[in-house]
Amino acid sequence: MSLLEVDDRSWEHEVELSELPVLVMFFGPMCPYCKEMEPYFIQYAQEYEGTVTFAKLNIAESPFTAERYGVMATPTFSFFCHGTPIQNLAGVAYPTLLKKLIEDSLEHGEACREKSTPVRFDMAYG
Repeated sequence: MSLLEVDDRSWEHEVELSELPVLVMFFGPMCPYCKEMEPYFIQYAQEYEGTVTFAKLNIAESPFTAERYGVMATPTFSFFCHGTPIQNLAGVAYPTLLKKLIEDSLEHGEACREKSTPVRFDMAYG
């Protein structure tokens, strides 16, 4: 199954440099809504295996990446295409909305990415 646990150190390799699109669930360890959404996230990881990589990032353990992408609520689901965030869904959500995010991102994500500003790896953060 394509469900990865990522952190600040593995982020670039697993998400930004991934050949497949990546859906990231930014979560907090004490977040009840994250725990509620996790079974659906795992189900969709199985359903879209080989098409989309699914990754989880604990914002308490990896605050740099969460801050870099402006994560202000958990769970936040961010869909990345070639390292570019193309869609987000923040806070409490219905599983059907998450599935729609995945399908819309797969359908329109590449065109959106082509019109987006590329991620700059030479910028200093902080």
